[in-house]
Amino acid sequence: MNEDTTPVSDQATPGPAKPKLKQRRHPSAAGAPDKKPKPDRDKKLKAKKYEKKLRKLQAELCHLQEWVKHKGLRVIIIFEGRDAAGKGGTIRALTERVSPRVFRTVALPAPSDREKTQMYLQRYMAHFPAAGEIVIFDRSWYNRAGVEHVMGFCTKEQHRLFLERCPEIEKYIVDAGIQLIKIWLESSDKEQKRRFEARIDDPVRQWKLSPMDLPSRTKWFEYSRARDMMLKATDTQHAPWYILRSDDKKRARLNCLHHILGLIPYKKLKREKVKLPDRSMKGAYDDEATLKGRKFVAEKY
Repeated sequence: MNEDTTPVSDQATPGPAKPKLKQRRHPSAAGAPDKKPKPDRDKKLKAKKYEKKLRKLQAELCHLQEWVKHKGLRVIIIFEGRDAAGKGGTIRALTERVSPRVFRTVALPAPSDREKTQMYLQRYMAHFPAAGEIVIFDRSWYNRAGVEHVMGFCTKEQHRLFLERCPEIEKYIVDAGIQLIKIWLESSDKEQKRRFEARIDDPVRQWKLSPMDLPSRTKWFEYSRARDMMLKATDTQHAPWYILRSDDKKRARLNCLHHILGLIPYKKLKREKVKLPDRSMKGAYDDEATLKGRKFVAEKY
């Protein structure tokens, strides 16, 4: 990190006050008190209601996307949590209606032999956002605070140094102009057990069972202690952690999208009216007839 990113003092060259953005969010999105009545947590959220609320939030994410591109913002969103906490589904809800060129998802495999010899954060920094990008880390450098520590993939000294230096590195990231959002998905023991059993029995979910899943199930309290140590060391003012309760997947996804929209101030940009042009008939021919005799996919449905 040789680049000098020390911010220039605003007092040196005073300029006109920046206009406040109209933040398209609810007051409670970033932690402000919510005066609305709490939903009934024990009542299952119906699919139709969930889809309606999800679509509304995803439409706002599209407005946010245009604002991020327009202003050249750089954002990192980290998703961490226990195995089967619902990270994948939450990330899909976040990204399924936006451009993958703006919302980039990074899910790195285990480090190669070469990467093991690099500076620990080096392989993550290669994926940091450029202007107009939001990078989503499906697990991140916090692997060292969780699975690596609990499963013995790093030494106690490496774990200690990570917890000590991580806030300093994240301060550097934030001071460089990147907004850093860290979300921890918290699921219960009962719900994790249910989800693991579903993965074992369901053929379309079995691929989700990683070599670390079953061993992690036996180490519930070791992971709890690792989580507590991580939060104590890295929940800072410049890069705070937000805890997302995820036993109810649908509500967790809605709450997460709502929260992210509240953390990044944006406004809806005016779009130019688009008129679909008529098809040109210049060089017209029977372009269906030329497909006769070709191999087609069987229409079974």
